[in-house]
Amino acid sequence: MAYTVCHISGGYFNLAVSIGLWAGGKFDGTSLPGYVIAQLIGAITAAGVICLIVRGKAGFTDIVGFASNGYGDLSPDGYSLVSVLLAEFVLTLFFLLIILGSTNERAPKGFDPIAIGLGLTLIHLISIPISNTSVNPSRSTSQALFAGGEYTSQLWLFWLAPITGAIVAGFIHKVFFDIE
Repeated sequence: MAYTVCHISGGYFNLAVSIGLWAGGKFDGTSLPGYVIAQLIGAITAAGVICLIVRGKAGFTDIVGFASNGYGDLSPDGYSLVSVLLAEFVLTLFFLLIILGSTNERAPKGFDPIAIGLGLTLIHLISIPISNTSVNPSRSTSQALFAGGEYTSQLWLFWLAPITGAIVAGFIHKVFFDIE
């Protein structure tokens, strides 16, 4: 997708990434609210399409979590609130550092989508058992809205940790790596 739409919108699908790029001085703050709204609408629309698809299976009875994010009993492997908070914070922080580093003007050109895609793949391999992988509040919101119940009550964590991790990464990059 990055190669497909990057030239149109920068390929920003992730609310935390947009905020992290803003914190790193790479994204105009006046555009941020529009991007956040578009990312939420896009994620909810995509989850709705997936929901329609899975409901079309013979014998379908329940969405059963719908790959929503969670901690404690809602974590795939039972990870605690603190473990999930830390994992989501650190993994989002590193994801933003990958994005900011690979898109830096001194980085080799044309390879950033590969570095970003491989980084996100690794993040998912690490965190699916922990939290079902958020690192994107819009993705977390869309899934929780369809799963409902306790998933929506835990949604705060999947906004707080990724956004905080993204902001910290933006500041780290600005201070230590974005040297002219």
